[in-house]
Amino acid sequence: MILSDRDIRKALESGRVKIETADQLRAQVSAEELFTHIHASSMDLRLGNTFKLYEHSKFAVLDPKRPETLGGLMRTIIIPDGEAYLVQPGEFVLGVTQEKITVPDDLVVRVEGRSSLGRLGIIVHSTAGFVDPGFIGTITLEISNLNRMPVALYPGMRICQLAFEMMSSPAEMPYNMKPFSKYQNQVLPEESRLASDPEFMVKG
Repeated sequence: MILSDRDIRKALESGRVKIETADQLRAQVSAEELFTHIHASSMDLRLGNTFKLYEHSKFAVLDPKRPETLGGLMRTIIIPDGEAYLVQPGEFVLGVTQEKITVPDDLVVRVEGRSSLGRLGIIVHSTAGFVDPGFIGTITLEISNLNRMPVALYPGMRICQLAFEMMSSPAEMPYNMKPFSKYQNQVLPEESRLASDPEFMVKG
């Protein structure tokens, strides 16, 4: 069951779902402003200032058995407010939401792109559009440009939408209790930590 606008508001007002600005130097989002981002069955989150790109000239392949190829040499770019990051045709870049989300144990969240950006060719997640119950943190966005023209993205613009789905019962093992919850409490866009999966861990 997907939460309606009225149920999203109730979840926020009660504190069952928390949406906070990740950067404490910024003014906190007022409840009134937050509620303007709520639609019939979803709510919007905004784009943060930090982006990460793979340094493709450093390695020939991204290899989970070589952790240094997955993120150790990613380049970080910080875009000032009011300026744009130009996503080039065919480019893949990690972005992040301005907001941090806290998900209760009985909800899951789906991250979807906005149709207005989709019509420009911007994809905000490759496959990882699913946020587990118990997750706390910002949402890393896997941004791609399918267009043949660059597209300008501005920090603070509404970049994605969240749909909240009720589970049949609270999770027995929510994300915050999971042994390999690699992205809990993330703030910046986080590169892949696939190398820390058990199947790739070095065995003694």
